[in-house]
Amino acid sequence: MSVSPTLAPLALSIDGARLWATLMELARIGATEKGGVCRLTLTDLDRQARDRFVRWARELDCELRVDRIGNIFARRPGTDPARRAVATGSHLDTQPTGGRFDGNYGVLAGLEVLRTLKQADIRTRAPLEVCVWTNEEGSRFVPVMMGSGVYAGAFPLELALSATDREGHSVASALEAIGYAGSAPAAVADGAPAFDAYFEAHIEQGPILEAQDVVIGAVTGALGQRWYDLTVIGQEAHAGPTPMNLRRDALLVASRLVCKVNEIARGEAPHGRGTVGCLTVHPDSRNVIPGRVTLSVDFRHPDDAGLLRMDAALRAAAQAECTADGGIEVGVEQVVYFPPAAFDPVLLDSIRTGAREIGIEPLDIVSGAGHDAVYAARIAPTAMIFIPCKDGISHNEIEDALPEHVTAGANVLLHAMLARAGRA
Repeated sequence: MSVSPTLAPLALSIDGARLWATLMELARIGATEKGGVCRLTLTDLDRQARDRFVRWARELDCELRVDRIGNIFARRPGTDPARRAVATGSHLDTQPTGGRFDGNYGVLAGLEVLRTLKQADIRTRAPLEVCVWTNEEGSRFVPVMMGSGVYAGAFPLELALSATDREGHSVASALEAIGYAGSAPAAVADGAPAFDAYFEAHIEQGPILEAQDVVIGAVTGALGQRWYDLTVIGQEAHAGPTPMNLRRDALLVASRLVCKVNEIARGEAPHGRGTVGCLTVHPDSRNVIPGRVTLSVDFRHPDDAGLLRMDAALRAAAQAECTADGGIEVGVEQVVYFPPAAFDPVLLDSIRTGAREIGIEPLDIVSGAGHDAVYAARIAPTAMIFIPCKDGISHNEIEDALPEHVTAGANVLLHAMLARAGRA
């Protein structure tokens, strides 16, 4: 990464070395040989990470709350007990081949904000909270972004608790096993405390900031998502005796649909995204013409109208394949829908101001990934702060960030939260 601006001094600044050391200490829990982290949600390693966060929060005299889906909230009281909390946070669970910063940075940047204010003996009018959301990654249990989704009312607590992993273990039993089956209400609609505002600091997980030599991204919103499962049904037949013009080849049709997904997304430039990430061929034999293929489709776009255009184009392409190849059937099932999320303009202005105070001109950017902030935005003003990650790589053991960027993002978070909460 070539971005290394000379930062302006701040009267109040986080301790970058302390934040980095905390990140590296947490990264040792579930560390992999390649320098990454494997800490799946609600495993014993997740428990160890949660315990470490709780210990750090107690050292700051925070009030701790664990809700029924296992979300952890560490609160630093404000002087006005009537005020709702200004919150920040992210998650501690990782992908099986995850990195040291995804999720962890947002939690520990929030913790560093509390450490800095305690050290400077600064009280805020509104309470401050750092959140650890359960199962953001969704690599062991679905749905993804589970804890924040329950909190915002995106799906019922009972649905989340009953979800099972591949071994049949439920979320409810896993929470009990690691000691984080809390008793506090998990959803705002059921009495969980609502936020005055929510900030989330995160690595970008993409290449845009690094490519443009920018350290701080003011995230204006997150792309909406529609995911599909497609099933192409043809007919298995012997690869030798069956002439090319008499085949009902499901894989041939699926391959054309893969290309079509790419074409549809390119037609929605610059923010349209289209990905086929999973493809299963049956019977998966060298000398048998494939009779059934299933494939996943992931469409993303910053507005619903664009997502609906992509949806219509996909369904039209599937129908055209049925027409063009007699005897071929194509089923299209939508399995996930996340509406586009627009973040709060007032909070975004505070992020831009905080960046300029340390000599950085921020870049307005859209998040291509889902984050807990997407659900938080449904029930409170929300915004995100991005910092670059090396080569734009994330969900990978080589995921990396520069210490000075980590520090800069946390300083922007500190001053944005302080501006919202108000000094006592």
